[in-house]
Amino acid sequence: MASRRQPRRRSGVARMFKVLLVVAVLAGGVLAAKPVWNHFNPEDPELTVRYRTATKAEADAVRPWLEVFNTSEKTVPLSDVALRYYFTAEDDAAYGFNCVEAVVGCSNLTGTVVTMDTPHEGADHYLELGFSAKAGALKPGANSRGLEIQLYRTDRKPVQQDGDWSYDASKRTYQNSDRVPAYKRGALVWGEEPGGDGAGTTTSPKPGVKTAPVLPEGAFFDDFNYLGPKDTALFKHGWLVRTSEGGPGIDDTWTSKGVSFPSDDEPSGGQVLNLRTVTDGTTAGTQQAAVGTKEAKFRIGTYAARVHFTDEPTAGENGDHVNQTFFTIGGSGNKYAELDYEYMPNGGWGASGPKLDTTTWRNADKGDRVTRKTEKSLAGWHTLMIVVEKDAVTYSIDGETLYRSGAAYAPRADMAVNFNTWFVDLPFTGDRAWDMKVDWMYHRTGQALTAKQAEQAAEEFRDGGVGWFDTMPSAS
Repeated sequence: MASRRQPRRRSGVARMFKVLLVVAVLAGGVLAAKPVWNHFNPEDPELTVRYRTATKAEADAVRPWLEVFNTSEKTVPLSDVALRYYFTAEDDAAYGFNCVEAVVGCSNLTGTVVTMDTPHEGADHYLELGFSAKAGALKPGANSRGLEIQLYRTDRKPVQQDGDWSYDASKRTYQNSDRVPAYKRGALVWGEEPGGDGAGTTTSPKPGVKTAPVLPEGAFFDDFNYLGPKDTALFKHGWLVRTSEGGPGIDDTWTSKGVSFPSDDEPSGGQVLNLRTVTDGTTAGTQQAAVGTKEAKFRIGTYAARVHFTDEPTAGENGDHVNQTFFTIGGSGNKYAELDYEYMPNGGWGASGPKLDTTTWRNADKGDRVTRKTEKSLAGWHTLMIVVEKDAVTYSIDGETLYRSGAAYAPRADMAVNFNTWFVDLPFTGDRAWDMKVDWMYHRTGQALTAKQAEQAAEEFRDGGVGWFDTMPSAS
């Protein structure tokens, strides 16, 4: 009798292979179907941007108001977030940016205007906004609240917003805007870029995981990116343009007309504060210019400014006793404090020029002061430094010490910071105009910085998109 053949058993390995094959086929089908599923069943975005504007298509500046909502289920650090506002530049004009107001603090907002490598319809530039670590984080459902932004031509000509990708004149109240894309750690998570297909598709370089510069406590910095002397941001950033009566110089001739913020390629390629004083030789035909901080809240520490002095007028005949000044002032009586740089290219008060007076005041009523005169031309750009310590005040230019006053004249009051240009007297007739320029100003409380350290800090702030910040406590 023939033996019956026993069926062969499948090995465990073979069974496992079959299972894995089935799983792979099913997984492949799921992956292939995922884009189709996502198209018809989109996930909620991690972030949502709302936008409004009150400007017409032609305006003095682009003025978007933005809000960022966390629509995910996880807390989002604002330092992981970037926003882009796309626009078209006209006439190859240079553009400036500033933050007028932000609930997170304008000190915690960075901004950079970028030229696109590949322009698209409605955009050849964008303003990229970022946040510092001190801006905080958005919990699920939370809102950054308003960010009031200004974007403007530095030649002060009107902007034309018709057709700009991110501009929408119909949004007069906050509404969702997918034309203001949002990024989280460089990934597009909200909105649409020019030439793109929505979230997840990026047509221009993705924002890197860029760390905003660390802003020191007890410090103040300004790169002077403003639209003009009446720019609301200038006031909100702590500055006043002088229009009040009195001296020094020709009494009651202070006006905002000489204050502007033009582009200047020589120091940095950005904007500068320009102070122009003009005269025809009469009091009625004279206009002096000054800008100073609203609060007297500065004392011990370093005061640094990049300043351009001139030896010749911008227009008209030379010879005026003009004074180009960077100074601090505060207190009164026995607690009066004033620290001065006064550059007079043609001299003044009976002395010839060019000369620079560095003066530390103790009591203005009694004329109690100590001073040192430097007799040489200082035309051009210089880094001016005043380092205030408890026992001394040191003045230096471009790292070279000029003068050091002792403990008896160290400031005993908090001071405001000022820049001005004015006429000592009016001995000549005819129209003249003089310009003094300031590239940036930096104060660091309680620190004695070198010129190199101050210049490096200013460069790092600007490279990081920081045009202004104030981490000083308010005046008491």
